[in-house]
Amino acid sequence: MSSPSANTAPTTTRPRRPLRIVTISAVVTAILILLFGVPWWTLVAGGPNWPTPVVVVGTLIFALALVGLPASMFLSYGRVDRDGLHRVGDTLIGVVWVVFVWSVLGYVLRLTLMLFGVDDPVRSRISALATIVVSVALVLWGYREAMRVPRVKYVDVVIPRLGAGLDELRVVAITDTHYGPINRAQWSQGVVDVVNELDADIVAHVGDIADGTVDQRREQAAPLATVRSKLANVYVTGNHEYLHEAQGWLDHMDHLGWETLHNKHIVIERGGDRLVVAGVDDATARGSRQASHGADFGAALAGTDPTLPVLMLAHQPKQVTDSVAAGVDLQIAGHTHGGQIWPFNMLVKLDQPSVHGLSRHGERTQLYTSRGSGFWGPPLRVFAPSEITVLTLRRS
Repeated sequence: MSSPSANTAPTTTRPRRPLRIVTISAVVTAILILLFGVPWWTLVAGGPNWPTPVVVVGTLIFALALVGLPASMFLSYGRVDRDGLHRVGDTLIGVVWVVFVWSVLGYVLRLTLMLFGVDDPVRSRISALATIVVSVALVLWGYREAMRVPRVKYVDVVIPRLGAGLDELRVVAITDTHYGPINRAQWSQGVVDVVNELDADIVAHVGDIADGTVDQRREQAAPLATVRSKLANVYVTGNHEYLHEAQGWLDHMDHLGWETLHNKHIVIERGGDRLVVAGVDDATARGSRQASHGADFGAALAGTDPTLPVLMLAHQPKQVTDSVAAGVDLQIAGHTHGGQIWPFNMLVKLDQPSVHGLSRHGERTQLYTSRGSGFWGPPLRVFAPSEITVLTLRRS
């Protein structure tokens, strides 16, 4: 008789990280309690001293939202057939952020009323009602701003190394379209219609094209096939491509007729002068472990004439450090959404060197950070308008 160990194949178990799971769960729980608890206390239970039925109904609404947010996000993750549920979660997180911010600011109004001798519960009720009115107004306005076709923003960029034949070259930039759970095929067509009216020499899509795979978002991306420019349509990946299928989107944009700048460059010529148009993968690409992906400025500019000016597409503003080292004249970025919902722009500033607009880095390099053309997650834009950008390159 053989021993039990002789017939038992060795098994391997994946190491568990219970402490990490507990830590992440605790942090998420704390954030949710803060986001929902502060508004609940400010508007319902803290000082207004509402009648009992009002407190009960208000508490029930906050409790359902508190449970509904994580549940809807978890149940819809990665499931296109549950986009409706995903929309619920996205909307909830946007609304609660607005209400949270203005609940905190409501305490300024409370303090002011106290200084003028207004006592509770009148003071707290005035503050609560003001918070509700402002929050509702901002949510409705923010939704309209998010869903509208972006306004066109015109920016002049002086590039001293630009040849005379390239003076007043027009680069139209769109970015962060984030085709996602809300079907925005009509919006996408509207964006393309505006772009095609702008007489662009180059049209650039600077990443975060969609939240989902090509098969999931094909209809929304379809209008991009009709974008017109005189010299080139160019595209680079953003970080959200690396949450799904970056190579799939590169292949699809190539199929739609775009030049995909996957750590490479092209040289465009006008009036006898030339410009290097290069692009690199997003800063998160290497960590995604997708084969042959990862931002590589050296590869993108390999073989270029160092006397030529360089236009670089790189999704995240913080990639400007590498642009400076590579001698790039202008980098176009997106990613930040301008904060999307105020005052989130203050948090974005902790991670990125620029939230929006034109900035200079080093002696040669300039960075233009777009607020983005679409939105991510909550269908809201508050004090951070979307844009289609016309960058006119000038010699002086």
